[in-house]
Amino acid sequence: MTSNHYIGLMSGTSLDGVDVALTQISNVIAEKSHIKVLQTHFVAFPETLRKQLFTLHHPSDNELEVTALVANTLAHIYADAVNQLLAKYNINPADIAAIGCHGQTIRHRPELGFTLQIGNAALLAELTQITVVSDFRSRDIAAGGQGAPLVPAFHEAIFADANIHRVVINIGGIANLTNLPINGLDSSVAIGFGSVIGFDTGPGNMLMDAWAMRHLGVPYDESGKWAATGNIIQPLLDALLAHPYFTLIPPKSTGRDLFNMDWLTSYLQMDYAPADVQRTLLELTAVSIADAVNQYCGIQRGEIKNRLAINPAAPEIYLCGGGAHNNALIESLKRLLPLAKITSTDKLGISVNWVEAAAFAWLARQTMHQATSNLPAVTGAAGPRILGAIYAR
Repeated sequence: MTSNHYIGLMSGTSLDGVDVALTQISNVIAEKSHIKVLQTHFVAFPETLRKQLFTLHHPSDNELEVTALVANTLAHIYADAVNQLLAKYNINPADIAAIGCHGQTIRHRPELGFTLQIGNAALLAELTQITVVSDFRSRDIAAGGQGAPLVPAFHEAIFADANIHRVVINIGGIANLTNLPINGLDSSVAIGFGSVIGFDTGPGNMLMDAWAMRHLGVPYDESGKWAATGNIIQPLLDALLAHPYFTLIPPKSTGRDLFNMDWLTSYLQMDYAPADVQRTLLELTAVSIADAVNQYCGIQRGEIKNRLAINPAAPEIYLCGGGAHNNALIESLKRLLPLAKITSTDKLGISVNWVEAAAFAWLARQTMHQATSNLPAVTGAAGPRILGAIYAR
């Protein structure tokens, strides 16, 4: 392989559409990678497809056939998105080493030994005439891991700094964090993890988006403006935070299988004002993130050896994903994490909108170079594994 250009595709839990990132990736020293996002593109999902994907999250009649047909539809949308980007910037498909395609998750049950992301990668390779790498989670699950989150390995490769304690928080439909400590000296040592840990903290935008659609008829609450008009319903927040997932010790991952509108509705009372519920859902996301940061991303005095500083500064927190545009959510995080410097991954060179798509370009590169790309301390797998299935051009 001579090309170092890779395309990453990401369609996440929010079900809004597909992000496409054309990247240039190289190794600058040892395992440290350098990535440059060259061009980007976004294609929204048609409402009919969104409804089909929502339906597939639950058992239904003839779901095997429906799943296969929806997977084909996704492949055509993915291919259109890639081909539109290449045509727009006059790029030859032959100049792309591979496409990394996460696919659309419709089931994630690592405790039962399986996960399912659909998108018909074989058809995508045929439609684009570019090699496609997909099915990144299954190999990790086969090795006893959660199969998610996968992006912490990318965060470590791209964002880690030996002298700065960083935490990267992706707030998509589900929120996840990656702890990137200084020289590996952080609380992860005390709980038996390696130097870098990461896990899903709980709901990100997913419940807020669904509530906004139900009451405002819009796909999301822009900048959290509607939530900002409401008040926190403390009994509701306490009930939601009592979900056992929040007290599970990592490795852990989650999705719509646990956190969905049916789950939320079971806690609602008739007299709750919709804006107050939205504000409470925003606080649920903020508190679950802050609790995770406080519990797993701090540095304790007993772990600092041969260093003058015994009370290092709070970590720098870098936000990405759609939630990084939610001003009300950011204000809540700043209130809950007052000692941390909270900013966005834009400051690290990758826009908040394209971190995950860039991550799957990097994951594809790892696969094509027969390099491992899971972090066992993050997923719980038995060891490092080469992820992904390759569909050659």
